[in-house]
Amino acid sequence: LSVSHVSKRFGQGCEYCLSPGAVLERNICPHCHTVHAVRDVSMDLYPGEIVGIVGESGSGKSTFMQCLYFDQTATEGEVRAIPYDGGEQNLLTLSSQHKRKVRNTVLGMVYQNPYLGLRMNFSSMSNIAEQMIAAGNRNVETMRARGNELLEKVNIPLSRAGEPPKQFSGGMQQRVQIAKALSNNPPILLLDEVTTGLDLSVQASVLEDRTFVMLNGEVIESGLTDQILEDPQHAYTQQLVYSLL
Repeated sequence: LSVSHVSKRFGQGCEYCLSPGAVLERNICPHCHTVHAVRDVSMDLYPGEIVGIVGESGSGKSTFMQCLYFDQTATEGEVRAIPYDGGEQNLLTLSSQHKRKVRNTVLGMVYQNPYLGLRMNFSSMSNIAEQMIAAGNRNVETMRARGNELLEKVNIPLSRAGEPPKQFSGGMQQRVQIAKALSNNPPILLLDEVTTGLDLSVQASVLEDRTFVMLNGEVIESGLTDQILEDPQHAYTQQLVYSLL
């Protein structure tokens, strides 16, 4: 996945805030009050790699993720995915029909709030089947077998496969959502706040490759996770690391 200069603004912007080097109040223009939720973010994701994005609440992490999954319409930028078409087209400019295809076959999404990723009144098995049907699967036995396999992997008892997620705890709901996201074997998996509730040792194993640090909609530092934890360069990153320690 290649992401180039993606931005998301809430508001029209003005000559001041759209000019290079504009100084904003956090991520809000002091003149026109446009909110610059994501500002010129670029990154690449390679096969088999895990990239983590860290930052305080309101830094732009979730909005950036939603732009990649087409839940939000990016104001500008390019997103290209080799598993889709060899990286030929900017996914952000695709038609709604082709965006649905990308969502159903190329991307998997696990939301911070399970209510955004699940139909709470449908059974857990039906949630998984729905995702597979959207990708073109019509074989009931195949969907049932895949659902059983994934629910077992995320430690949901198969005896509860017919229950709706609204009857589950928050942690179980997240696990059902993970199973749903994995149902079509997407080559790219997006996870919002994936380490929430995990202890630090597990967090470190999840974010083992590269990390990007976001603040006020911008990437302010990036590098190997070990490097950032051991020698953070930006003052904000230093605060984040020291707060963990």
